[in-house]
Amino acid sequence: MDFFRNPRNPILLGVLVMLLGDFMFALNDAMGKWLVATLAVGQILAVRSVGSFIVLGPLIARQGVGALFRVERPWLQAVRAAVIASETAVFYASVFFLPLADVFSFYMAGPIYVAALSHVMLGERVGWRRWMAILIGFCGVLIMLQPSGDFTIGSVLAIVGSLLFAFTIILGRMLRGTSDTTLVTWQTIASCLLGVCIVLFIEEWKPPTPLEWGAMLLLGVVACAAHLLIVRALKLAPAALLAPMHYTLLLWAVILGWLFFNEVPSTQMLVGSAVVVLAGLFIFHRQKVVSTVPPEDVPKGVN
Repeated sequence: MDFFRNPRNPILLGVLVMLLGDFMFALNDAMGKWLVATLAVGQILAVRSVGSFIVLGPLIARQGVGALFRVERPWLQAVRAAVIASETAVFYASVFFLPLADVFSFYMAGPIYVAALSHVMLGERVGWRRWMAILIGFCGVLIMLQPSGDFTIGSVLAIVGSLLFAFTIILGRMLRGTSDTTLVTWQTIASCLLGVCIVLFIEEWKPPTPLEWGAMLLLGVVACAAHLLIVRALKLAPAALLAPMHYTLLLWAVILGWLFFNEVPSTQMLVGSAVVVLAGLFIFHRQKVVSTVPPEDVPKGVN
């Protein structure tokens, strides 16, 4: 753990941790797509959250339960937990309607949203070139949404989910002083509560098979590990630097979608996602050109 708390090159380590976390997210989302075909979104959220405590339990015991309640900016912690829980529910709903790679294509706009939000919420300077790239990225999203205006509920859900996802990246950066365990514990509790509410008021509980029970619990383990890795990465490196790493999710989505669901992205989806990715990469390039990360911006000895 000391290696992760006081690394010699925190920015490089942050990038590597983010890449691993993104793979775990892709695996988590493929499992979620398989489960949502037969089970309600709410029960997946609830049982998945219980499974997450297989990983979180020892971590909570190690840092002490009291640390969960001694947090910075409690209102922002609550907002972050609620946003992440909502994003997870929206994602699972979207993969019920769309192929996995299509949903991830919409999520590729996340770095573009992060660049725009970083200007407002983190005070990062965004020049005219990056604003042009942001607009071009939005055009790529419109291509994926079908210019004819025949929007589907799945595409709308994916857009909402990608916006929430970008918001969580920014919030994670703002709460970098909070321990990983505390951040992930509260978002897991929020997901569980949201799942229970969905089952009580929106969807009906569908009796799972033993295999599905095990898969939902395993989903929680994988999701928790992914969140812990992403939270750690955001503490090691700037949000604008890490955001482009999420493009690897599209590669994993194509591979997993083809292997397990026999899904192949459409030409329109590939063209739109290519525009979004290129715009995001340009934003990443300009970030490196016009700014540097001061030493004090990378925390030392974070929990």
